[in-house]
Amino acid sequence: MYNYIFFTNILRILDERGMTKKELHEISGVSNSFLSDLTTGNGNPSLKVMESIAEALDVPLPLLLESTDLSKEDLDELAGGKARSSLPPGYERVSVILPEHKAFIVRKWGEETREKLRQS
Repeated sequence: MYNYIFFTNILRILDERGMTKKELHEISGVSNSFLSDLTTGNGNPSLKVMESIAEALDVPLPLLLESTDLSKEDLDELAGGKARSSLPPGYERVSVILPEHKAFIVRKWGEETREKLRQS
């Protein structure tokens, strides 16, 4: 189950930042083929690989491993004070589990927000 959450979070962050798997490979040192396996749910990453990806994405590893209701302060503590937000002031990232029809609506909101952020 954690593999699904892990690769979903990687894909979400890549999408939010307009990054490619190739760019992630170049920054993290994780091979392109393994990143492809990971992001299709076929890879089984070691802790070292997960840490490399988290560092390359500049996010705390706990953020990649689960949808959480932990506060930013708790994530900071878990990440050794390294939790960072790539969001501008006034924006907040939330993770939820929703039925498909509501998730569709939320994805649309997310797309609209990402477009607003790109324009600013």
